Amino acid sequence: MHSGRKSLTLYRLITGTDDSVFCHRVTEALSKGWMLYGQPTMTFDSAANRVMCGQAVMKDVDGLDYSTDLKLGLQ
Repeated sequence: MHSGRKSLTLYRLITGTDDSVFCHRVTEALSKGWMLYGQPTMTFDSAANRVMCGQAVMKDVDGLDYSTDLKLGLQ
């Protein structure tokens, strides 16, 4: 019997230096069921002389209620 309970949509913004570590973090999220949300973003940090990236990801999870205690790591 369907309880009518909706799934909870989780959101994360993965950020980091434009390098393979950042790419691995996004790849890990995708391998754990997270989906890309929107376009990636990039900016240049002139103080550190490096390019910084960000990528939003989302994931729908059934049977979970929203709480500020939720751990939004790569579960």
